[in-house]
Amino acid sequence: MKDALLNRSTLLWFIPGLHVKRWFILMIAGVTLIGLGIGFILIEIYREASLPTIFYYLTLQFIPRWARGLLLGGSGLGAFLFGLYKLNRTLIESVRGSDTQPIVKKLVQQRITSQGPRVVAIGGGHGLAALLRGLKRHTSNITAIVTVADDGGSSGRLRREFGVLPPGDFRMCISALADDESLVSQLMQYRFGNGSGLSGHSFGNLFITAMAELTGSFEKAILESSRVVASQGRIVPSTLTDVTLCAEYKVPANLPVMVGPMPSTAPTRGESSIGKRGLPIERVWLEPSDPPAYPEAVKAILEADLVVLGPGSLFTSVMPNLLVPEIVQALRETRARCIYVCNVATERGETDRFSMSDHVRALERHIGPGILDVVLANDHVNPNFKTPAGVDIVLAERRVEGSQVAIVSANLADDAEPWRHDSDKLAVALLKFIRE
Repeated sequence: MKDALLNRSTLLWFIPGLHVKRWFILMIAGVTLIGLGIGFILIEIYREASLPTIFYYLTLQFIPRWARGLLLGGSGLGAFLFGLYKLNRTLIESVRGSDTQPIVKKLVQQRITSQGPRVVAIGGGHGLAALLRGLKRHTSNITAIVTVADDGGSSGRLRREFGVLPPGDFRMCISALADDESLVSQLMQYRFGNGSGLSGHSFGNLFITAMAELTGSFEKAILESSRVVASQGRIVPSTLTDVTLCAEYKVPANLPVMVGPMPSTAPTRGESSIGKRGLPIERVWLEPSDPPAYPEAVKAILEADLVVLGPGSLFTSVMPNLLVPEIVQALRETRARCIYVCNVATERGETDRFSMSDHVRALERHIGPGILDVVLANDHVNPNFKTPAGVDIVLAERRVEGSQVAIVSANLADDAEPWRHDSDKLAVALLKFIRE
């Protein structure tokens, strides 16, 4: 089985577009010229020198010239193909380590994805990582624009102690765009379970923070960290400004009669605290309110073939990027389709009891109408799925009241975890918009 795989991978070197065959042809031409040169010298020696009788048999004089040509040519071709096969196997065994994918298959995939469409994905957290994991199989021309409002967990601690932008969402994007089987990629996601000062930190967060210290800037740290794990595409922040996400709440009209004071609707500061109030979120904003956008993020949006918002936490992952004024302006000016991927399920403390329309209205309430072209929503429910407490499945609707946005539905749910998107299904559904 192993030898069969290696043998098939040898043939992949001859697929068009790899920029490999030209060098093979040049090498063959060089070897041919060397052979002709040696042949001229041998002919001259044979004609002029007095050679022993044994050379008559060594040079196959007893066989017709055409037969000698076929015999030598066939032997040379066989030796070349066998050498190519052995070289291919040696390269695979020497550099792949624990990776089972041959180098040539990676090269084929790289050439295919390098010609893919330019896709910009805006968001953060696990939702953005899931999207990137599916997109990278179709294109490497990906730009992930990531929120910098995270202030909880390991990211929040590093942000407060070292003054860096929160690295957690960037780490997840780096791993999502890297080789799924890479040990280094798994290392970036490793989280320390104990240890004085290390408990709760992920290795990737510490690595990015250290890289920021070494390179002198957070954006360079992300670039160099991506190179370490050979991530495809680019990962950029929506802004380099140290921002704080704030939220304002409303008391629901159907709140049951309570003993004691009514719950406070005072604003909350800090992304990690917003979903803990148990109240519907009315609006969110950044402090400072007008941070400048990262220039590469704006450029990517303007040059994109497709812009995707979400999936992910609506108010704490997707929205913070859209609260940067220059990002919203770029979304208005881009010629690319702007698609919002609605979450498959609600999120406790953030979008409780939200329908698809509620998600879209909340988004347009913050960024204004006319930016979203399409809402992509899930239309499939696994009949064996038992909804966790406080979580509701969000299904596609025919239209959003008061909005002109188009609705497109598809089976996007993960079969194993129906409250999450399936990366491959989502990528295929999104790329259809470009082909159309």
